[in-house]
Amino acid sequence: MTPTVLPAPSKALWAAEFPRALWALASLVPARASLNAAPRGDGRPVMVLPGLFNTDRSNFIMRRFLNGLGYHATGWGLGRNLGNRAIGPDGERLFDAIDAMRRDTGEPVTLIGISLGGIMARFAAHRHLEAVREVITVASPYAGDPHATNVWRAFEILTGEKVDRDPVIARRLEIAQPLPVAATAIWSRSDGLVNGLICRCPDEPGCRAIEVESSHVGVQWRPQVLRIIADVLGKSVASTR
Repeated sequence: MTPTVLPAPSKALWAAEFPRALWALASLVPARASLNAAPRGDGRPVMVLPGLFNTDRSNFIMRRFLNGLGYHATGWGLGRNLGNRAIGPDGERLFDAIDAMRRDTGEPVTLIGISLGGIMARFAAHRHLEAVREVITVASPYAGDPHATNVWRAFEILTGEKVDRDPVIARRLEIAQPLPVAATAIWSRSDGLVNGLICRCPDEPGCRAIEVESSHVGVQWRPQVLRIIADVLGKSVASTR
């Protein structure tokens, strides 16, 4: 029996993406006190992976916030996220970047991935476990059929991969398997680009699914998301003391 494919978000949600993203950006100013009160970091390395077609610039606000808390947060340094065109056919460029950060800091790396970046973060945790401490995905549709999004055609054009091809399906099934490290999935039911229900596996052991109210575009600078990430990292820091 063929599993039911969830629908893509409505056209109304899709059309509201950019106005909602601008509102999220404006809301950073009144949220300053809450963000400043977030738990402090311990200098651990954190790599933030951008979403489809985005670069490290898209995550500047998040990295600045995390560095201000005391983490060692960087981008991935692989340019624009064009899927395997950016990370290599088997993820080797991404693994090399994670390894370099691990060597420089002497610690395994926490990966925070936005959308497609989160899917890649989970891939790295499965394939390169020894170098990854923890994974946090933000609006990352790793747990279902990509046709439940409004961006699967853009994914095919930008990455050169067809979502219905056997190698892509096999990789998707691997990525959706329970992670061998601590994991958090941040997702939104009102996401206008991807169905939020495929951004988390409800039955995944060891993975905390945290729902937020957010658009897809700009989710990485929404104050609620930043504070959740800080709290998640803070608990991880506290558990190691």
